[in-house]
Amino acid sequence: MQKKIKKILEEIGEFSLFGGKFFKEISQRPFQINEFVRQCFAIGYKSLPLVTITGFIMGLVLTIQSRPTMTKFGAESWLPSMVSLSLIREIAPVITALICAGKIASGIGAELGAMKVTEQIDAMEVSAINPYKYLVVTRILATTLMVPLLVIYADFIGIYGGYIGYNVRGTMGLYRYFADVFEHLEYLDLMPAIIKTFFFGFFIGLIGSYKGFTASNGTASVGIAANEAVVQASLSIFIIDMITVQITDLFF
Repeated sequence: MQKKIKKILEEIGEFSLFGGKFFKEISQRPFQINEFVRQCFAIGYKSLPLVTITGFIMGLVLTIQSRPTMTKFGAESWLPSMVSLSLIREIAPVITALICAGKIASGIGAELGAMKVTEQIDAMEVSAINPYKYLVVTRILATTLMVPLLVIYADFIGIYGGYIGYNVRGTMGLYRYFADVFEHLEYLDLMPAIIKTFFFGFFIGLIGSYKGFTASNGTASVGIAANEAVVQASLSIFIIDMITVQITDLFF
């Protein structure tokens, strides 16, 4: 038991040092702009099909499932605003972040893990290239920027999916639907939900990079790194979401 606790504490310490190094390296030249742009394309653009399908289904299913209850209480006219608030404040950010954790964190962990066990990272160090700045900083910055953009995109796709779901058994124009949606949205509905997605993206990139960068013991560790990256990134999303909800409820 003591060995397990010691191992957990050691890993927390190593992870903290690994993350702290990011804030040191980010402010020092040279800046790897080309690699950062390439990672934004790989992380953001290539995730659009999956986020599109997921966001649309979220809005469609939530609307169809909520309609009978709203109709029962005579509140069917509130369905567009209820669906949009649920998507924007909680469902879309968390589900999209979990999808990114599964796709992006595992990809980063596997890619860097493969580079680690095949000694490509050691070769970069010998060539006087800072592997942390080139491989880790660019990926963390890319996930921190692209995950919020993917969440905002998922919000709009989800709301449109809700519009399609509403018109399965009802009739409402697109302009009227979006007017009802934005009429009940407030600043405090948007900002906390957007702010927490930056933390989602940061930890997805950080955990994926850490697991890949510290992989060892041969090629088997590549799969382990990818698996642990997904599990721990997903867990961090729930923890961050819980904290932000408590802070929002406390101050607002």
